[in-house]
Amino acid sequence: MYAMSDLPHEDLGASWRKARPRPAGRHLDSAASSRQSHRALEAAAHHARHEAELGGYVAEAASDDLLQQGRSVIGGLAGMAAADVAFGESAQAALVALLTGWRLPAGSRVACLPGEYAPNIAQLRTYGLRPEPLPVDGVGRADVAAVARLLADDPPAFVHLTHIPSHRGVLQPAAEIAALCREAGVPLVLDAAQSLGHADTDLGADVVYGTSRKWLAGPRGVGVLCVRPALARQLTPVLPEPEGVPPMRAFESGEAHVAGRVGLVVAVGEHLAAGPHRVRERLGAIGRATREILDGVGGWRVIEPVDEPTATTTLTPPDGVDVVDARTRLLTEHGIVLSAIGPERAPGEMTGPVLRVSPHLDASIDDLEALAAAL
Repeated sequence: MYAMSDLPHEDLGASWRKARPRPAGRHLDSAASSRQSHRALEAAAHHARHEAELGGYVAEAASDDLLQQGRSVIGGLAGMAAADVAFGESAQAALVALLTGWRLPAGSRVACLPGEYAPNIAQLRTYGLRPEPLPVDGVGRADVAAVARLLADDPPAFVHLTHIPSHRGVLQPAAEIAALCREAGVPLVLDAAQSLGHADTDLGADVVYGTSRKWLAGPRGVGVLCVRPALARQLTPVLPEPEGVPPMRAFESGEAHVAGRVGLVVAVGEHLAAGPHRVRERLGAIGRATREILDGVGGWRVIEPVDEPTATTTLTPPDGVDVVDARTRLLTEHGIVLSAIGPERAPGEMTGPVLRVSPHLDASIDDLEALAAAL
């Protein structure tokens, strides 16, 4: 039997709970969208009120210093500087902005995981690029030695690595892949939608992009694109920025949800104040507890290795159980919020639907045992 004392840094769990509105049920779905704090909600609302009082563009200008601080802090999470960061509307919008500016020749090969997120594959193909599989092991983790051989023998235009997939809580060896890519002169693009605020993303990638709404617990409708200067110089924006403005700013939409950006900056500040290393330790411990408590319950089986250092767990259903129906019943009958993930999410790897459990810092052993009982 688990106890709360089995999870490290319980002060983080307590402060996370206190900083947020009380949930209506048990929220175990941060890989979809986390719960924002009072401060993040109030900051976004305050900016929206300023837009009503002062005018949208006057309010945006008044928030310039805060947004620039945010770019600096977000860049730091990726090992980059404020000038390397552009705000966007989502992780997908960030990838689109990158591919729009890169203008790679049609037919250029891009190495990515067999279990790549289907919308990412669709975007690569939309821009005339040719996705090809990276070698992986039995759980879908990149095989570092085989990747080294691939880069030496037949290097692609770039490597696209989804750091933590949305359909499986497996952490990819991004630091090792980044070192290999650097040695081979092949750019590494890191999809950090599921890893910003969840895992270390300062790993040496040339591009890091992600979203606000997941593990950073910021507002929906905001994303980030971070590009190192050497690669940024290869990008051609549709409209360049004026002289003296960082070139990456040209990839920000002028018609933006600025209030959401303000909320994200506050949320990132809270993440830093909590201590990213402590956050990762607690999330990893919550993931381990989730797997140990849930594996085998009611015939549901955990996919991830039990000690995988993430908070995301995916469960395959017993024979005859519909995952979407199970997710709906858990919500309506037990107040437990989870995600049902269909195989269309990653058709190169998934063979059937899974139930995804993704608690944040405030999750308790009681929450996990309640889920086990419901299953």
